[in-house]
Amino acid sequence: MTTDSLFRPFSLKSLNIKNRIVMAPMTRAFSPNGVPTPEVTAYYRKRVVGEVGLILSEGTVIDRVAASNDAAIPHFYGTDALNGWSDVIQNVHQAGGQMGPQIWHMGVMENHPSGWLPQGPFEGPSGFVTPDRINGVTMTEADIADTIAAFGRAAADAKRLGFDCVEIHGAHGYLIDQFFWDATNKREDQYGGATLPERSRFAIEVIKEIRRQVGEDFAIIIRLSQFKQQDYNFKLAKNPAEMEAWLQPMADAGADIFHCSQRRFWEPEFEGSDLNFAGWAKKVSGKATITVGSVGLTGEFMAAFAGESSEPSSLDELLRRMDRGDFDLVAVGRPLLSDPEWVRKIRENRTSELKGFTKAALAELV
Repeated sequence: MTTDSLFRPFSLKSLNIKNRIVMAPMTRAFSPNGVPTPEVTAYYRKRVVGEVGLILSEGTVIDRVAASNDAAIPHFYGTDALNGWSDVIQNVHQAGGQMGPQIWHMGVMENHPSGWLPQGPFEGPSGFVTPDRINGVTMTEADIADTIAAFGRAAADAKRLGFDCVEIHGAHGYLIDQFFWDATNKREDQYGGATLPERSRFAIEVIKEIRRQVGEDFAIIIRLSQFKQQDYNFKLAKNPAEMEAWLQPMADAGADIFHCSQRRFWEPEFEGSDLNFAGWAKKVSGKATITVGSVGLTGEFMAAFAGESSEPSSLDELLRRMDRGDFDLVAVGRPLLSDPEWVRKIRENRTSELKGFTKAALAELV
């Protein structure tokens, strides 16, 4: 199949990108004490030179004491870290690319294998790291208000530094997702509730505060997933009606693009249709969507972290769905992590030069 649909421009508010390919946010942990290094800058610049349309940064944590469980995860606050990100975006723009930071609060986490711990306890809606185990504290309403404000400040800093958009990490069992999930959100105040729309209040207030800080013309993306790192088979929304009730209030609050994380993009989200998560999100919300999940590789990403290698795979099914209009953008993770030239090779039909992926690639910045 022709790859032409991947190489059409895309514009939405502050975004004007040359193709439909997004570098997915991938945690790298190469920023000592939370400060991106020149090597981090070079890593992102190489992907722009390799023709990625939009880069979404690795997760960068907001200004809360226990937002991170790893000292080498970059911050998106503080003079030194923000100066590092300023260098990144200047280099991305000089190379002709566009970029947004993914802003993140991990919520209640497992302790890091290194033994490093933040200066305060992990925090979440109810203190649960898994449905049956507590490893943090329950956030007070004051904690929640301060966290919402910290998300807003990070987004305002992204705009001030010259980034082209911002992405909120609301997926994969981290803080915002811990509010969505009834197994980790057992609150009885306005941030809890028996239904998914009720438990979405925290996410909605984060989006509203970010919109207030950045204005109407700055693109806001939110990354969502049905699955959790704590439960790969879980679905927050069990059917299209539940998905619409979940997503539409976030769209109304100011989300412009839903970044729909799946382990395998080709898997249907609900019975009776072959639409994937991004396809259904676009259908029920009317918003632009990004699909992601094992694009261009045989194996899925959670297995890769466990050591399973992957080989290049056909893009025909992705292109069929894209040509059909199921989604607007395609996020690519592991192929770009190990090969900065992946996009150019796809455009030039140099498929024999595509590389596989091994866990070893996680240990270095290429």
